Amino acid sequence: MTGVLDGLLVVTLEQAVAAPYCSSRLADDGARVIKIERAEGDFGRRYDSFVHGESAYFVWLNRGKESLTADIKDPDDAALLHRILAKADVFIQNLAPGAAGRAGFDSGELRARHPRLITVDISGYGEDGAYAQMKAFDMLVQAESGLISITGGANEMGRVGVSVCDIGCGMYAHTAVLKALLKRGQTGQGSGIKVSLFSGMAEWMAVPLLQRDYGGYLPPRMGLHHPSIAPYGDYACAHDERIVIGVQNERQFANFCTHVLDMPALPEDPRFATNVARLDNRPALDEIIESVTATLPRTQMRARLDKAGVPYGAINSVDDLIAHPQLKRLPVGLNDGRFETVAPPAAFVDDSVELGPVPALGEHSAAIRGEFADTAAAD
Repeated sequence: MTGVLDGLLVVTLEQAVAAPYCSSRLADDGARVIKIERAEGDFGRRYDSFVHGESAYFVWLNRGKESLTADIKDPDDAALLHRILAKADVFIQNLAPGAAGRAGFDSGELRARHPRLITVDISGYGEDGAYAQMKAFDMLVQAESGLISITGGANEMGRVGVSVCDIGCGMYAHTAVLKALLKRGQTGQGSGIKVSLFSGMAEWMAVPLLQRDYGGYLPPRMGLHHPSIAPYGDYACAHDERIVIGVQNERQFANFCTHVLDMPALPEDPRFATNVARLDNRPALDEIIESVTATLPRTQMRARLDKAGVPYGAINSVDDLIAHPQLKRLPVGLNDGRFETVAPPAAFVDDSVELGPVPALGEHSAAIRGEFADTAAAD
């Protein structure tokens, strides 16, 4: 497939989620991505078998790539990888701490040998400090970063239901690669990029960190209610349905009271006159709100909220997402068939988007080995 990154060669020693996320998004934009896999394959291939017998994680994160099976500890395969890297633009790895360097693929040494090469080292906690050698998986980093401590209900902490640390890290790596490509266009030199799951999630935790560090405020776990804004949370409707209502300012609160609750004088009550007051009196406010919302079907509540200009969202299931009118999906080739994945959220207005197929393990090995054969040895 072609795209804005057509002609770019990306080589990856990757597994799991973070690095594959980064490289798959480069592939979506036309880069050629050669994924180096062990004989048994990326262990992400075996997370589950829900998509025509393949892992949902793997097919989401590895579309549009070429799969080369190789043993980087084998001298011949290591030499092959070095020949590929000599022509590469980007090298991405997220092996265990120090593994790539021990195998002869230290990013600094590679850039010294190939000055235009952009290298990306993805780790759990960074390459220095007390945690440098710790292995890191998504939920472990959710725990270490404090995310779990502010997620869940009052009496129980919870994990964010998707691999948010991995995805965030992959997004930061992808952005950094694009910046490095622009920089190389200006200087002619490659760059070394280092990003960790922990640093990415720490950035996303900036608001609670700053609130605690400078204001002594610790955001409480509120379940489906916002810890800093009220009313902003889920409320019961008739027929066991629920809806999330988000009031962001005093004008919206006045409209909400007038057009949804039919209580235009409520904002004049000192308990609810400001957001801070509403937070202090949240139980009383929620009781008043649910005295109205619980009597109305959700469709009727939505109509009132639309009229008032108050933001809201239905609490949907995954099945509801599948059927959602705003969801866009695109076909991806898989084995001898295809499946439909979620379309990339950002796209150029006038361009059509085509996603490459998911490779079988070692599908491109013979072709890549032939393309990058040691011609000097053959002579």
